[in-house]
Amino acid sequence: MSQKGKIAIIMGSQSDLKVMSEAAKVLDELNVSYELTIVSAHRTPERMMDFAKSAKGNGFHAIIAGAGGAAHLPGMVAAYTTLPVIGVPVKSSNSIDGWDSVLSILQMPGGVPVATVALDGAKNAGILAAQIVSNFDENVSKSLESFKKEMKDKVLKSANDVETNGWKSGKMGF
Repeated sequence: MSQKGKIAIIMGSQSDLKVMSEAAKVLDELNVSYELTIVSAHRTPERMMDFAKSAKGNGFHAIIAGAGGAAHLPGMVAAYTTLPVIGVPVKSSNSIDGWDSVLSILQMPGGVPVATVALDGAKNAGILAAQIVSNFDENVSKSLESFKKEMKDKVLKSANDVETNGWKSGKMGF
């Protein structure tokens, strides 16, 4: 794993782990090092503040912060650090179909930006964090190039399968 670009993956509670593990999986695939922990903006505000203030000094290059409900974690962390923060709105049990989380992360005031991915979009948050790291880590850049090529190849194979199995000629019965 690349030690040049370490990513922090944080979440408000353990119930967010199922969603946030997708960021860890894609970072593993792209060979980007990360640390994952729970930091609650509401239940452990001092821990959150200390984490955010020390993140750069601890070698992190970006922070992925997932939260549900009121979803203050990404914005509050962004208030205490100069690192890029990527917010993942999580559809939680106390959520209003996830919209409260999306809007809480998306509608940050001027001067405190948080990049926001889709609801439960931790995989894309991991890819975005890797893209940030790829600016100064050639190994991560190469991993991303391979990752994107694999996606392209998969789509082209699917297109070929559909076309050769009759869809293009109308033989599939649609």
